[in-house]
Amino acid sequence: MHVGARLRRWLTGSESDPSVRARFWTEVEGRPRTDPRVRTALREIGKTGWAADLLSYQQRDGHWVTPGSSGRELYRPKYIVTNWLAIVLADLGMTRTDPRIRRTAELILDRWSQRGGDLTGRSGEICVTGNAVRTLTRFGYLDHPAVQRSIGWIVRTQKADGGWHCFRSRTGTLDGWEGLAALAEIPEPERSPAVGRSIERGAEFYLRRRLMREGRGRYPPWYRIHYPHHYYYDLLVGLRVLTRLGYGADRRLGPALRWLASKRAPDGSWSLDASHPDLDPAKAGYSLRGVVFPMQLEPLYLPSRWATVEALAVLARSGAA
Repeated sequence: MHVGARLRRWLTGSESDPSVRARFWTEVEGRPRTDPRVRTALREIGKTGWAADLLSYQQRDGHWVTPGSSGRELYRPKYIVTNWLAIVLADLGMTRTDPRIRRTAELILDRWSQRGGDLTGRSGEICVTGNAVRTLTRFGYLDHPAVQRSIGWIVRTQKADGGWHCFRSRTGTLDGWEGLAALAEIPEPERSPAVGRSIERGAEFYLRRRLMREGRGRYPPWYRIHYPHHYYYDLLVGLRVLTRLGYGADRRLGPALRWLASKRAPDGSWSLDASHPDLDPAKAGYSLRGVVFPMQLEPLYLPSRWATVEALAVLARSGAA
């Protein structure tokens, strides 16, 4: 995919985060992980930049902010404690090869693998369990029994229409993207037939709706670019998952791709429109319990390296210029 020289320098220069550089070279330009530039960028993740900044606040046992032993302290207060930081670090490319990540991953597995924990699926919620499976798989824990059990739970709780829902419902919702995103992290050779069928049904659920058609009218929160995603959907989230699963050439992605193109600035970049919690809970249909703290890697409304490399990777996988 051709990217202008100025934009390329902005994304891959020394002032850019190493996670952005690695993703640009692998997902936009298609370079292998053995490429010297890719290897250098991957080695720098966690030593400098966003991941290093987040890890500098980690406590010695793997927690952030609130130590404890019940497991609840991993989740609240949102979005500054262990669960939420782990999601972002996995997005940035950290893995269990770093002992700091091992401490956090094993803390989550220990706390949430207990009876009734979110990772077992016994009383699970797709938002929490899907995020945990996606995060731990990226960290390198796909083979862990708790992750495998939770993958089975995600497959079993898929609705008849192919979607998932965080709340009791006979039908899925586009907001329940975490199930499909978690399964998408499983390398294709390691997907069981049941997982493969679940992915196909989940992808069709999104494609039938053009990633945006649900309910009577246009739902504004889906038409904003935000990061971290945590468990809130937008069209760029849907495009990332579907194109990574190999559906980039499906014509039903056309409306979402046109929307993405409309968000591009004249200099070729994309900006972040929001950081959760930016929505009115009453209008968005959810409630907030306790104090909620937004988390941002970059300022809003300005050119964002993260949003730009996400969008360019989607365009590269879809064959769009």
